[in-house]
Formats: sequence, C-alpha cells, structure tokens
Amino acid sequence: MIQRKLALLVGITMFTLLLMLRWEHIIHLVSLMRNERPSAEPEPQTDLPSAESTLPLWQRAPMETISPIPGSRHLMVSAFKDHRLGGAILVISIICRQELQPLYCVLCANGDANDSGNTDAKANGALGQCTTSQAKVDIHSDHFGFPFHTSDVFCTTTTSQQASYVSITSDRNTIDNLTFLTIQNQEVKESFRYKYTICISNLFGGYNNALQFAQTMEVYKLIGVQRVVIYNTSCGSDVEKVLTYYMREGMLEVVPWPLHKFLTPSTGWKYDLHHGDIHYYGQLTTLNECIYRYMYQSKYLLLNDIDEIIMPYKHGKLEKIMDTLQQQHPNAGVFRIENHIFPKTQFEDSGRFRLPQWRRVPGVNILEHIYREPDRKSVFNPTKLLIDPRRVEQTSAHTTLKQFGPVVTVPFDVCRIIHVRAPLQGHLSKDQLLVDKKLWEFEKRLIPSIDHALNQSGLL
Repeated sequence: MIQRKLALLVGITMFTLLLMLRWEHIIHLVSLMRNERPSAEPEPQTDLPSAESTLPLWQRAPMETISPIPGSRHLMVSAFKDHRLGGAILVISIICRQELQPLYCVLCANGDANDSGNTDAKANGALGQCTTSQAKVDIHSDHFGFPFHTSDVFCTTTTSQQASYVSITSDRNTIDNLTFLTIQNQEVKESFRYKYTICISNLFGGYNNALQFAQTMEVYKLIGVQRVVIYNTSCGSDVEKVLTYYMREGMLEVVPWPLHKFLTPSTGWKYDLHHGDIHYYGQLTTLNECIYRYMYQSKYLLLNDIDEIIMPYKHGKLEKIMDTLQQQHPNAGVFRIENHIFPKTQFEDSGRFRLPQWRRVPGVNILEHIYREPDRKSVFNPTKLLIDPRRVEQTSAHTTLKQFGPVVTVPFDVCRIIHVRAPLQGHLSKDQLLVDKKLWEFEKRLIPSIDHALNQSGLL
C-alpha cells in the first residue's frame, strides 16, 4: 500500500512538473508571437544569432523608403515640416519632368504622430480628419538631362499646421489604399544630438571596397565626426559586414534605397553619356533627403562621397575649423571644400603601411597613396559641401541650389578633400605629383582602430 502511494505521489509530481514546463513553453511562444520576451529571460547580446540576424540590419527597416504616387510614374520619399517657409509641408519626391500632371496632397491629423518613418494607411479612419488640396511641384534645376529628378512637392493649406501624415496622389477624389508618410521635423530644435554628420549619397553595383571604407570611418572619428548616413542600394558581402559593425557601434545609419525597383538608375552623371531614368542612382535625392532628415539632429552636415575625406589641414579637428569659419563668416551656412585627387595607381615606395593583416581585406589602402595631382588652372576643380542644414533649402552634388545666406569657398590650405580614386591626370609620372602625407599624422591612433573595426567585422 505504501509503495502504491509513493508511486502515485511520484507520478502526480512528475505530471505537475511536466504541465509546468509545457505551460512555460506556451507562455514563451505566445510572448514571441507578441514580439515580447518573458520577464525572467535576459536581453540577448547583439552579436548572438537569431532568426533575423542573418539579414543585413538595414533590410529589417519596418517601412519602405520609396513609395509610388498613385496614377503616375512619380515617386515620393519622405515628408517634413519646413518652419523656414511658414510651416509648409514638403514631400521630397522624384518627378518625371515630361509627365507632370496635377498632383494633390492628402493631409491627415493624428495626435499620436512620431517624428520619423512612413505608415501604411489601409484603415484611413485611424488617421483622423483628412483634407485634400492641390500640390505645388518644384523640380530642382540640376537634373543633368534625365527625365526623372529630385523635386519638392509642397502642401500648404489652413490645416497643414495640425497635420501629422501626408500622401500625394493624382486623384483628389479618393484616399483609399494610399501610403501615408509621417511628417517629420514637427518642432524646431536649438540643441542637436550630433555636431558633425556625414551624408554619403548612395552605394550601388555591389560596392565592396571594405578596407577604404573602414579606414575612412576611423579617420572621421579622429577629426570629430559622430554620425555617418549612407543610402544603400547594394553592396558586397565584405562591406556589408563593415556596415553592420558600425551600425551596432552606433556611428552609422544605413537607409535602404531600392530605387532600382521603380526606375532604371544611371551609373553616371550625364544623360547623353550614361542614359537611364535618373542621375547616378538618385544621388541628389538622397543628399536632399539627408539634409532634412538631420536638420534638427546635427549642427553641421558634410555632403560627400564614400571615397572622400573632408580633411582639416590647418587644424586637426573639424570643430576648430568651423569655429574659425563661423567667426569670419557669421551669416554663412554653406562652405565649399576643394576636391583633390590622390591616384590609387601610385604607391609610396617604403611600403610601411602595406600591413600583412590587411592583405586579404578587399579594397584600397588609402595610407599607401600619398601623391596628389596638381591643380589644372584651365579645369574646374569640383567642390563638396560642409553646411548648416537649417540654412539650406536645396542642394546639388557640388554646390547648393537654394540657401539662406552667402556661400564661402574654404581656402585650400585650411581644408581640402582627400579623394583616393582612379587618376584624372593619368599621364603624370610620380615625380610630377605632389607629396601629401596628412593621413600619416594619425598613424598611432588610426592603425589600431582600423584593426579593431576589421576584426569586429569578421574580416581579420
């Protein structure tokens, strides 16, 4: 009898334990379905594998960054309130110049609006009160002959100040199945999260220059940059690893830029030579979007390409240069920096930076290229921009199109661009080039930081 009772007690205990384990498992599954974690479970480390972690971080963005405008071939990108223009709602868009038809703004109020992103308005009732008005379209002047180009679509109505969401359509009589954009920059801010942010227009064509990118990022850290923004269409697997590292570190924001899903982008800058629907994978659209995206996040923006470094020569830090320039030009918000070519075909002779740990990392080693092409007096030397985003309304790649205040060209000896790329004056011998070892000044801090970044990226 005692043995039977013991056996029954053990059985009940085992059954109870089994039920408890199954119930905990059920709770765990339910919490995962609700995108929650059980309270007793610790937060996972960012480098641990998960169902999503096999994807690049930017492919997990919750919303699309490009949306078709119904009834047209046009596209809309993002929306902002421009307080400099009386609070007008500005939708950065890509407009087909030859097919411009009347467009309409649908503005909707919602007290729960946040300051970033898009929303799919399948249930329009959730958006609150909506009003429709005709839009004003301002196509930027620098389109280089391509049919599609960066444009500002303005929405100005008596209700625009209360609007939280906006959509653009060619049919004013229906708002069914529209995609609405959250109107960002709702408030003017006087303090900023970042002092210096770099806007890099776009990556495309499976770009895989991982070594130069990591080196450039580490140089920017040393001269005072806190944030980098890149618009990504496609990149190689090695660059993808480096991007992921800098995103996890917090320095980098990667914005998805799937322009090829909607248009045939050109890989060049001039329509007669390169063809396609839009200039250089929408480079100018991304630069203008970045200005508004970071208008109240960063005090200054640097607008340049991924293989360029805006380098302070007179002072070691961007902050010292900008303090001096703003004192000299208090009303200026646009500073043009000269571009100078360092041919990647010419190597310094000693090989001191031909480090063995970098040999298997794909890309250009910028520390090996210390020879700079001389200026050609008869050829225009293009510039890139260092701006106060609150003083710029529209920009091109080398100069602003609309700005508030004067534009200043920064003297060559104060600041210039180190641009390691294919030569423009390929006929020149090494003896005819100028020696410029500015990057070597950062050697002691730069080499260990590059090694650390490449190691954390899994490339060493």
